[in-house]
Amino acid sequence: MFDWNDVRAFLAVARGGSTLAAAKALGVNQTTVARRIEALEAALGLKLFERGQSGSRITEAGRDLMPQAETLEHAAEVLATRAQAHQRGLAGGIKITATEAIANNSITPAIGVFRKLYPEVRIDLDVSDRPLDIEGGEADLAIRAGKVLPPSNLIARKLTEYEFALYCSRDYAARNGFPAGPEDLRHHDLIAGETEQGVLPGVEWMFAHAGGKTPAHRCNSLTNLSHAVRAGLGIAPLGCLLADSDPALIRCTEPIAEARATAWIVTRRELKDTPRIRAFIDFLVPHMAQEHRRREAHNRLVRRQVAEELAALEIIAPALGELA
Repeated sequence: MFDWNDVRAFLAVARGGSTLAAAKALGVNQTTVARRIEALEAALGLKLFERGQSGSRITEAGRDLMPQAETLEHAAEVLATRAQAHQRGLAGGIKITATEAIANNSITPAIGVFRKLYPEVRIDLDVSDRPLDIEGGEADLAIRAGKVLPPSNLIARKLTEYEFALYCSRDYAARNGFPAGPEDLRHHDLIAGETEQGVLPGVEWMFAHAGGKTPAHRCNSLTNLSHAVRAGLGIAPLGCLLADSDPALIRCTEPIAEARATAWIVTRRELKDTPRIRAFIDFLVPHMAQEHRRREAHNRLVRRQVAEELAALEIIAPALGELA
């Protein structure tokens, strides 16, 4: 069996054209390189170079073995990189849990960016509206959203804040118009939404102003609620960051103060200083803040375009009038 360092010497001579050039590239003396080439040739039973005054010319057999030697070189580099990552604690897996809406629109794209920075860290994303037990070890990290976090021993860092407003589709507006104000909601079709974590933000506010009106439709996820609004089934509260980016939707109200929600990333106290956990948290906090600002700037342009298109049709939505 040959020594990996003998293969390194072979590649260096093949690339440099001489044992002297190889010695300089490897940081060893020329005699060591020559000895390693002889050892590899003996182990393989092949002559790899023709020696001459002008240097070392690779033989046909040596040229044929170059691709395999380079494959070994790449494998050795990967092995060394992974070993170094483990030494730093920046290798291994992280299990993250988030709701479907947050996972699809924020966390999954962020993971793609994070993996380019930390390719040795594997991310397992559990998408569920059922909150996993982080303290019990069901996941390492969780993205939680709401008005406040329930009391626990978990460590939390704030990610961003979300505003919610009432929206309808263009089709719904064409058929039924817009609510002139909260008191006018009783005359419109309203969509209720509730998940395992409770009533979705803004739903209770909407129905309270509608005088306890019976829902025209019910949804059990925020993602499905947005699809129901887009399908023209009625009016419902949606997150402004996503809904404002959809030109098929029209904002009917200003953001609802009572529906404002905050997103946090939480973990167990004993995990917070684990290098790969710390790396992901330190990456995600500024990343989501930057993405939030970028989306808000884009959304202002979309809302202005929607307002101008509706104004051309002599339709003024209450929450878009100032943009027209």
